Amino acid sequence: MNTSAIPGAGPPHNVDERLRAAIAAQRPGHALSQAFYCDPEFYQRELQRVLLRHWHCVGHHSQIRGPGEFFTTETCGESLIIVRGQDQAVRALLNVCRHRGSRICTEAAGNARAGLVCPYHAWTYELDGRLRAASQMDEHFERSAYSLRSLHTRVIEGLIFVSFAAQPLGLAHVEEMLAGSARIYGWADARVAHRETYTVNANWKLAVENYMECYHCAPAHREYSRFHLYARPAALNREADERLRQRTRAQHLDIRESDYWGMNAAPGQEAAGSLRSALAEGSVSGSEDGRALAPLMGEFTDFDGGVTFFDVGLTNDFLAYPDHGVIYRFIPRGFDCTDMEVIWLVHGAARAGTDYDPERLTWLWRVTSAADKRIIELNQQGIRSRYYQGGPYSTMERHTQLLVGWILRELTD
Repeated sequence: MNTSAIPGAGPPHNVDERLRAAIAAQRPGHALSQAFYCDPEFYQRELQRVLLRHWHCVGHHSQIRGPGEFFTTETCGESLIIVRGQDQAVRALLNVCRHRGSRICTEAAGNARAGLVCPYHAWTYELDGRLRAASQMDEHFERSAYSLRSLHTRVIEGLIFVSFAAQPLGLAHVEEMLAGSARIYGWADARVAHRETYTVNANWKLAVENYMECYHCAPAHREYSRFHLYARPAALNREADERLRQRTRAQHLDIRESDYWGMNAAPGQEAAGSLRSALAEGSVSGSEDGRALAPLMGEFTDFDGGVTFFDVGLTNDFLAYPDHGVIYRFIPRGFDCTDMEVIWLVHGAARAGTDYDPERLTWLWRVTSAADKRIIELNQQGIRSRYYQGGPYSTMERHTQLLVGWILRELTD
């Protein structure tokens, strides 16, 4: 993107000089300085050098079960058509007509078995993006040169990932981590029970940073903290977490744990990590009362009294309970605006009203997400102050500190 087109923006080399100076001045172990959250030109550099390099989860393959089914979504400032082709392959196509740039799909979801038709001049595309028809073009027109642009797309354990990079990061580590988490929880055979989007008036890093620590959970999330021991310092949870691992092993489930946030990925590979945590004794799921919400999923034969958190790249967070799952998508929309899309998963055969109550299923993460929207926006408002100066991280913010260090390294590279 051309930052010189931004009103008031200076030449690009000035942006890079300011960025290098801000990185050099960053105090180790402290929150980022104001410019990283409030400067639109810094955001453009993050988009180019960091976000566009990584893989982003855009949904679950159960949203497009048959050929022609599609849904639209946004990420990194681009509108995408996620569609299943006649060959059953899932593709991510840019929602930009190759004629004069119109949006093609305007609905949130639908079926385009007959093809994708631009509403402006009726250019028609196959489900794999190839241009099928364009009327009134001259004799020299070559349809093969005007296919819809596509992104690299991978479906792993039911999760759809896309990358804008010409040569995307490898996914070997991601596949290994998801095999030890999402696969055991049966996510490939799950279906979407509910989706909800929260627009947060804050920088994308503040939204993701908030989800990397539970230092804020006790004061801000009374509902979550009641049953989730992750809200307490790790030292207080060691015995409960070991009991959780014993119960899981008793079911012969090999749920793996690995470190987070760019510290464990080999060069050229996307980073991923997973973490397990016990629920309060007697609690089995992420509900208002700690009781079960839906039928067991995957390889579970009983509840183990725990939850597994796992992450892929920079904008994708996942939570898995034995009876349901939660996908968190962080969608940067500008330097001070981020969408959080929350997607709830249940067993593929589970039916609303019979096997689960949708209100009970979604209650905890609706309440928690609404509270997170509020505290993240308050964080952004405070950072705008001329008196803001980033303070030191607590011992419960280790993953946030790793995240920030990872982003700074990628901006430096």
